[in-house]
Amino acid sequence: MAAKGKRGRACVVVLGDIGRSPRMQYHALSLARQVSLEVDIVAYGGSEPHSAVLEHQSIHIHKMQQWPTFPRGVPSILKPLVLLIKPVIQVLVLLWFLCIKIPAPDVFLVQNPPSVPTLVAVKWASWLRRSAFLVDWHNFGYTLLALSLGRSSRFVAIYRWFERHFGKMADGSLCVTRAMQHELAQNWGIKATVLYDQPPEFFRPASLEEKHKLFCRLDKSLRKPLGVQDCTSTGTGEMLNKDINETVFTTLVGTDITSKLDRPALIVSSTSWTPDEDFGILLEAAVMYDRRVAAILNEDDSIQEEALWKEMQSGKQYLYPRLLFVITGKGPEKEKYEEKISRLHLKRVAFRTMWLSAEDYPLLLGSADLGVCLHTSSSGLDLPMKVVDMFGCGLPVCAVSYSCIKELVQVEKNGLLFSSSSELADELLMLFKGFPDACDSLKGLRNGALEMSSSRRWATEWEEHAKALILEVISKNLD
Repeated sequence: MAAKGKRGRACVVVLGDIGRSPRMQYHALSLARQVSLEVDIVAYGGSEPHSAVLEHQSIHIHKMQQWPTFPRGVPSILKPLVLLIKPVIQVLVLLWFLCIKIPAPDVFLVQNPPSVPTLVAVKWASWLRRSAFLVDWHNFGYTLLALSLGRSSRFVAIYRWFERHFGKMADGSLCVTRAMQHELAQNWGIKATVLYDQPPEFFRPASLEEKHKLFCRLDKSLRKPLGVQDCTSTGTGEMLNKDINETVFTTLVGTDITSKLDRPALIVSSTSWTPDEDFGILLEAAVMYDRRVAAILNEDDSIQEEALWKEMQSGKQYLYPRLLFVITGKGPEKEKYEEKISRLHLKRVAFRTMWLSAEDYPLLLGSADLGVCLHTSSSGLDLPMKVVDMFGCGLPVCAVSYSCIKELVQVEKNGLLFSSSSELADELLMLFKGFPDACDSLKGLRNGALEMSSSRRWATEWEEHAKALILEVISKNLD
């Protein structure tokens, strides 16, 4: 097929951990499945990509060596020198992989950000190898840099110039929102096609059997508190007898699996533990929920936590449930917040932090009762992919409100928005009153999320909006 190009290959470039770059993994799968191209992925290692990527015979992963972290003992006066040397080394490594190690592709598809030196290296490689050059705009790199250096920094201004200059050199562009499409067109002179993030087929609601098996695998992690003890760390979680297998949420008797009526509500939040996600909002909301429930139920402050937990473990049901927040992800501020969590001493709220495999993460979302998103966007123009994944699993979401989030979250249909910890606490109280069977507001949002999950999937979105553009830039490059 001539439109596929004379080489029948594509190269997906990510200057980051490919296991933590789901959208680029999905691009690779679509290029292989829907255009029948051989696909080379050039990226850093670290986390395992999804098994669908690893097992596809037409997808080949080439892992670059990660740039070392800045040594603690090196004087800060040398930091600008290191910042200058780093992109030079990265350009050389990228060019080695893109121009020598992999076969020449018909098209390079590169994730942005990071912009420097990725866009520079890929543009040079596309010129040297006579390949098309396509940018997938996830956000603006200069706005991320401005989070640490400030918008007035000279480095940020230089970075923005490189991002704009080399972005305009691309043969085509994709982006994640209409707001970003407008910004690129009006202020950057770049015409981009909107390709909304959509969940692939493995993000779906989990069956009761899948939930039970997942909770069995995670049982030790789910019961282990970040502090000394909390409302879900009591209880043995062991085999009660040879026919009964019990988790925090489910019970297996013989071949029958049931959900516990006194189970905690499972709330999932995925975070990169970076400054553009204020995790403090969630901690404050958890404290408010804990205190407001105690006040609503007229509980005596003198009641010891342990006594209350024993009542909960014995099967006593309350108007408002315990909340178990499972926070997934890796990042620089994780330990700082784990320390804060360990000092909270809440009666009805517990936190767990963990990193899940690419196969278990969709199962966790498909087993949860609510998702929480703290993403605020450095540019105000991108959308959180984690919310897309949650909707794919039929999971309703409470998300931080910002400029373009309504392109994704439809208030009171598939989720709610909040601007403060107090608003989030109010939403938790409203959604979980009467849990698990008499919480109509939560059920309504879940039905809306399920409706959305059944209407759009990644393969359909990619076929309609990305495939034609990619084949077009390949075809033009052949002329």
